[in-house]
Amino acid sequence: MRLAATVSVCVLLAGAAEASDQQARNPLTDQGSWSDLREDLVGAAVLKDGSDLFHVEAPYRAHDAATVPIVIAKSDPAAPRINKAMLVVDENPAPVAAEFTFGEAMSPLKMELRVRVDQYSNVRLIAETDAGSFMDGRFVKASGGCSAPATKDPEEALASMGAIRLKHFETPAMSRPRREAQIMIRHPNFSGLQRDPITHLFIGAHFIDKIDVYQGDELLFSMSGGISVSENPVFRFAYTDNGSPDLRVYAEDTEGNVFERTLAKDPQS
Repeated sequence: MRLAATVSVCVLLAGAAEASDQQARNPLTDQGSWSDLREDLVGAAVLKDGSDLFHVEAPYRAHDAATVPIVIAKSDPAAPRINKAMLVVDENPAPVAAEFTFGEAMSPLKMELRVRVDQYSNVRLIAETDAGSFMDGRFVKASGGCSAPATKDPEEALASMGAIRLKHFETPAMSRPRREAQIMIRHPNFSGLQRDPITHLFIGAHFIDKIDVYQGDELLFSMSGGISVSENPVFRFAYTDNGSPDLRVYAEDTEGNVFERTLAKDPQS
């Protein structure tokens, strides 16, 4: 009995220590490539501490390095509006995962997307506001995300690409006209680092590099993306409904393909 109790206590203490370690190490670390990347990405710009303006949620240990969920949410609705943002995965072969421009209806910002993480890395967001540029992020333990095999045969993935789906989530009456939606674009988003499972040759990079989302004629957000955005890109976001009956999605990929669809908003429950 004493041995069992001792083991149980040790397990609990180890679990608590690991949880504490994760909490302590999840914010941005000082290690890595950022000192070399900084000048190329932002030059001499002053980057203020963004922890009071917004927070970035990311798993400390990613379940799947090819689809790591990243949530960006404004902490203080009264703080300056985030007009633009750059999402950076420091240790990825192409560190800039995405650059965003946000319309007024996206404020206060709340967005989730999935990215590839190629090795243990800081994932940081650099946000531009009328009050200056701010930065915050998280450290993520993941590896192999950029070279992870696609979930479908390459030919099958290419044959089905371009489908666009929209889903709205139930919104509490007290929160309206704020709504929460999710857009999924079917596309393999080949990184150029993956191998064909049959030939074992590298599959050429082929990914969505531009997305614009509108409600009516009003821009919600625009994204310029790279190889770090996951296969079948998914964006979940909150916005203020302007009464337009539909959302319009426009996307382009690196092969010059254009995907565009107008999708009726789900009726509000």
